Amino acid sequence: MVAITLKYFAGPDVPLYVLFTVGYTWFCSISIIILVPADIWTTIMHHHNGGISFFWSLSYWSTFLLTWVVVPTIQGYEDAGDFTVTERLKTSIHTNLVFYLCLGAIGLFGLILLVLLQKNWSGGILGFAMACSNTFGLVTGAFLLGFGLSEIPKGIWRNSDWTARRKVLTHKIAKTALKLDDAHQEFSNAIVLKEDPSFKPQGGRLGENDMDYDTDEKTMATLRRQLRGAREEYYRCRSEYMNFVLEALQLEDTVKNYEHRNATGWKYISSFRPEHMGTLGSLLDMTGCISAAIILAEATILPSGVDLSLFSILINAVKRQEVFVQVAAFIPLMYMCMCTYYSLFKIGMLMFYSLTPRQTSSVNLLMICSMVARYAPPISYNFLNLIRLDGDEKTLFEQRMGNIDDAVPFFGKGFNKIYPLIMVVYTLLIATNFFDRVIEYCGNWKIFKFQNESDDTDGFDPSGVIILQKERSGLERGHKVAEHVIPLARNFNNSSISLESGSSSMTTATNIVNMPLLD
Repeated sequence: MVAITLKYFAGPDVPLYVLFTVGYTWFCSISIIILVPADIWTTIMHHHNGGISFFWSLSYWSTFLLTWVVVPTIQGYEDAGDFTVTERLKTSIHTNLVFYLCLGAIGLFGLILLVLLQKNWSGGILGFAMACSNTFGLVTGAFLLGFGLSEIPKGIWRNSDWTARRKVLTHKIAKTALKLDDAHQEFSNAIVLKEDPSFKPQGGRLGENDMDYDTDEKTMATLRRQLRGAREEYYRCRSEYMNFVLEALQLEDTVKNYEHRNATGWKYISSFRPEHMGTLGSLLDMTGCISAAIILAEATILPSGVDLSLFSILINAVKRQEVFVQVAAFIPLMYMCMCTYYSLFKIGMLMFYSLTPRQTSSVNLLMICSMVARYAPPISYNFLNLIRLDGDEKTLFEQRMGNIDDAVPFFGKGFNKIYPLIMVVYTLLIATNFFDRVIEYCGNWKIFKFQNESDDTDGFDPSGVIILQKERSGLERGHKVAEHVIPLARNFNNSSISLESGSSSMTTATNIVNMPLLD
């Protein structure tokens, strides 16, 4: 899983040591979907041995050291624009020094508070420290999980409507084409890279003071960093644009094949991808049921005498059969990981980093792997809370994790049962579009609303439709996707085409299509 994911997202210039660091961090994080079911089985059968303990310690402390020490250092090194290894390391250490000092101050304050309270914790000092470090992950992870539990089934449901999805893609293609044009001009202003002879600089907009800079080493390092950032942004936008175009073209082929299904004998005919058969679609329909089961289990944690967790009931029913126990734990845990990481990627891409197929840079990969590692233990702990074993037995991971209740004095013993209820309420509000309705009602708050796909279903974007037609025509003549989008997008941009559907916009777009494209 890690190898396939890395191959799909990593850019061509990511060094091997970054790939190894990211791969090992992801491996330790995703290994929870194997360790948790095994831990549950050994707890049920009272077969605790050194194997599970060793792997838990290896996974937890590896991710801990990688997240807080190794990954930030390598990330700062990769982000630095200096010309020597020593200078890049110095820049990285200097950048992370403030973060480490703040972290140390917080740790010192916690240690002083611990001594003053003079309280005996059931898990010891180390267990209490682990509980404190994971409390933030539990709270924020609960909101990430809740968002994913709602958005993944809703997204699958929305995408099943071919017409709505085609409208969304035309809007995305139009917007991404303009972003690609801006990135292309920014890259042209920076420099023309010799290692990519296919890159054609066009339309650069150099300002009066753009060439007014010092020639000292520090300034050169800053310019080098800006060049790398412009290059990464260009190829990121290009990859994003190509993915949207190919998806739209394949969707058009799907619609055509469905309309002519009787004539072709239900065969899928396309020049973009081969015919394939499978049952994945029916499995995706089950995601809504799994989300509902997880929400029900989270909502019924508080009552001590009631166990409405379907996963808990199923595991206790087949507890003497190892394969069924591990499968019953594996499937929902993996789905919870998918929901949490889906939210982490989607929200993070709006603010902190970009995750683009085959064009994700080293800095973005390292930042993503650091975030993934921080939420691996909280996901495990949350899932184990949904499983009520006979006699309230604790798994080895729960014993190692420490008592979370003791780490949150405000809620006391009830924190472990209260925060899932908050997540349930939040998930229901997201599922019913409560926050969007409040923002729409208030009117002036629309600036706080994130752009989502439902905003792009009001008609086809005329510029996106024309760009898509040009791309299909170019592919039929042997050209590649995005080969001519830059001048075409610039024509749309200069003509200020409206993104709303309408006759005037469509007429303008049609006139622009007839313009000759620049090579």
